[in-house]
Amino acid sequence: MTRHCHKCGWEWSLAGLPGRSESCHQCGADLRVCLNCVSYDARVAHQCRDRRAEPDFDKHVGTFCEYFDFKRRDWVPTEVKNTREDAAREKLKKLFGD
Repeated sequence: MTRHCHKCGWEWSLAGLPGRSESCHQCGADLRVCLNCVSYDARVAHQCRDRRAEPDFDKHVGTFCEYFDFKRRDWVPTEVKNTREDAAREKLKKLFGD
């Protein structure tokens, strides 16, 4: 189990936790974010299992949360497809003849 960027899967190999301003060397996404925390859970209130933490509404933006702990996991890339967006792009391609 290793620590990874929530967006691209780049492995964080340094000891300790990333600072609020540290970002992924591959995609530039913030690393100290709720999406990388062990307490993040989309099924609970404010998507955080730690009741002491202040609610943070931007889960992908760097956080000042003092309870942040970088999640260790096996990286499995997930492809999220926005079918509505894809359909709109296809219509534009047909319209412009691409």
